[in-house]
Amino acid sequence: MPLNIPNTLTWARIALIPIFVGVFYLPDPWLGAAARNLIATSIFVVAAVTDWFDGYLARSLGQTSAFGAFLDPVADKLMVAAALILLVQLGRADAVIAVIIIGREITISALREWMAKVGKSASVAVAYVGKLKTAAQMTAIPMLLFNAPLLGLNMRVLGEWLIYVAAALTLWSMGYYLHRAMPLLRMHDDAGGGAAG
Repeated sequence: MPLNIPNTLTWARIALIPIFVGVFYLPDPWLGAAARNLIATSIFVVAAVTDWFDGYLARSLGQTSAFGAFLDPVADKLMVAAALILLVQLGRADAVIAVIIIGREITISALREWMAKVGKSASVAVAYVGKLKTAAQMTAIPMLLFNAPLLGLNMRVLGEWLIYVAAALTLWSMGYYLHRAMPLLRMHDDAGGGAAG
């Protein structure tokens, strides 16, 4: 495992997850609701920024690695999953939304792994709709975590609308990737290339 700046940032993102979750389990006398929301929002935003920054550094410093390519999306998905589960528990997001977004990530990750095994990973490369989904998701979650007015805007209401947009884009992007992969999946089934997990 190469220990370089990008991978260190990725590990730091993973290390932030228990702190992010733990903020909401501190006793009330230690931390008020507004402070919890602000700290959790800050941690999530820092994680989102480092997600972009470690990829940029890996490319600019020539420090890309197979391990980094594996760990980076894992860290991102773990943070998003943790945030969504917390938001459901806090009553700020619908469980159906969390199931859609987390389920899509599991499905597409499995699809990408299979496509890589058969040498067709380019068929499920990140598409524009996937980038839109990520943008909507990474904007909605901090709004819902913050859960208070900001600059005269109701972050809770905006976040609720945007998380539904993110869920719709999630389903759209999943359909897009599955559509791209379906001919190859059918071809391997016809050739007897299927295998049970």
